[in-house]
Amino acid sequence: PPPNQTTTSSLAMDESYDVCVCGTGLKECILSGLLSVAGMKVLHLDRNGYYGGESASLSLSQLYEKFRPGSAPSETLGASRDWNVDLVPKFMMANGLLVKVLVHTEVTRYLEFKAVDGSYVLQKGKVHKVPANDMEALRSGLMGLFEKRRMRNYLLYVMDYNEKDPKTWKGMDLTRMPMSELYKYWGVAEDTIDFLGHAVALHSSDNYLAQPALATVKKTKLYYESVVRFEETNSPYIYPLYGLGELPQAFARLSAVYGGTYMLNQPGMTVAYDASGKACGVTSEGSTAACKFVVGDPSYFAPEKTRVSHKVVRAICFMNHPIPNTGDSHSVQIIMPQRQTGRKSDMYVFCCSYAHNVASKGKFIAFVCATVETDDPVAELRPALALLGPVEEQFFDISEVREPVNDPSADGCFITKGYDATTHFESTVVDCLELYKKITGKELDLTEKELTQQ
Repeated sequence: PPPNQTTTSSLAMDESYDVCVCGTGLKECILSGLLSVAGMKVLHLDRNGYYGGESASLSLSQLYEKFRPGSAPSETLGASRDWNVDLVPKFMMANGLLVKVLVHTEVTRYLEFKAVDGSYVLQKGKVHKVPANDMEALRSGLMGLFEKRRMRNYLLYVMDYNEKDPKTWKGMDLTRMPMSELYKYWGVAEDTIDFLGHAVALHSSDNYLAQPALATVKKTKLYYESVVRFEETNSPYIYPLYGLGELPQAFARLSAVYGGTYMLNQPGMTVAYDASGKACGVTSEGSTAACKFVVGDPSYFAPEKTRVSHKVVRAICFMNHPIPNTGDSHSVQIIMPQRQTGRKSDMYVFCCSYAHNVASKGKFIAFVCATVETDDPVAELRPALALLGPVEEQFFDISEVREPVNDPSADGCFITKGYDATTHFESTVVDCLELYKKITGKELDLTEKELTQQ
């Protein structure tokens, strides 16, 4: 545990703090770390005895306790401690926001990463690798020769595009031009648009086509900058050894270095409010720690402060083989664009294995995630589950994604959103940075450290 974790609650609870953070999910831990670094005195509490909240990584026995209380895992799965199963599986873009936050806060010293083998996309019922370089693009079965040329011209334009240099705009104003028009200008075909928009720019639905092109151009640049960030990688993603549960703990260590205090195992904790209805502390075991405002996940606040925006269905599958048609990869993402499956939003497959120290030797974990669109969420996952091949064991989880509807300036409650179905971290970190700005009144500057680290 982090050095400042307190076992005696009364000592920590008698003090006053700038902020109390409730829950040790990844978002809360990122905010706790950032606010500590910004000089705030932080008390961080969790009702559970483990880190991670909704985004924890569980051992085999913890996983069975959650999904199948009273039943024991099969012995063929190996030792419980060899497993670190993410409840919210996501990869990190190598040049994305989360890595920038990790570098900025120097949390990287507590973590070890390994590149993800490949990113794939479903097209016409087949799984194809998203080309990571020119050679892969030439060999790709995603498109014919002439289409490859058109796509290459489009990507060269994107990579050369510079917001500050009008010469690179080719006479197009991307702040006004819809993305569909930019694709049309370069003559890119519909199937190519499908994989560029969903598996490269990582949009989760086709709504982006009517929006200004600049955002998609930036997302496409990020993808390919991430591919080349580390040598000899064939995808833009990285993932921590021992799973995502390492991230909250790393931010907890960071917070502790800056004087933050952690208290796990506080099952009866509640947010305390003053007479005007403003959060003024957190009460646990009869003591109240005073603070100026409270940050936390929706489960720590009254239901009327948040609303359910949608539901996410996830399947966790244990296998003793890699996903077929992914070149025997030990870690992959497969994106299934909405048009390919007749849905309103994308479906995601995420696979990792013993190579990342998250399963026992020879075992693979595949996750399938989707936004719920019907009354039978598990059935919605069938097209994705069909890609996995034989499965040894599977668990299903349907969770509500809640988002805040309160006014933090009135009630002092800064509430994080739940975790969406995407299998990458960009939307998660955007949420953290927006909350950071609401709390501190200023943007987090991620530029300076980045330069000195290169």
